[in-house]
Amino acid sequence: MLRRTLSPKGLAIACRCYHNESMANLLVRDVPEDVHAALQQRAERQGKSLQQYLAGELARLAARPTTEELFARIERRKGGRVGLKQAAEDIADERSRR
Repeated sequence: MLRRTLSPKGLAIACRCYHNESMANLLVRDVPEDVHAALQQRAERQGKSLQQYLAGELARLAARPTTEELFARIERRKGGRVGLKQAAEDIADERSRR
């Protein structure tokens, strides 16, 4: 069996290549300094690198439907109708359970 030892630089290159094949990359240009600083501080407060923090925030943003997507979902729904009085009572009941 052939065994090859990688130098730290070689290992970094090997890891980077593997990482690039499995994950997409995103480059954001022209970020204002104050925005960058605020994001960096948030990442540090959570004990994360800026890359880790932003990847998590982007995943959270992508998981949340847009207003247009919500309206499209509502439009596709079929079913009964609830009057205004019943809807208000249901909302009040739900709020009282919290």
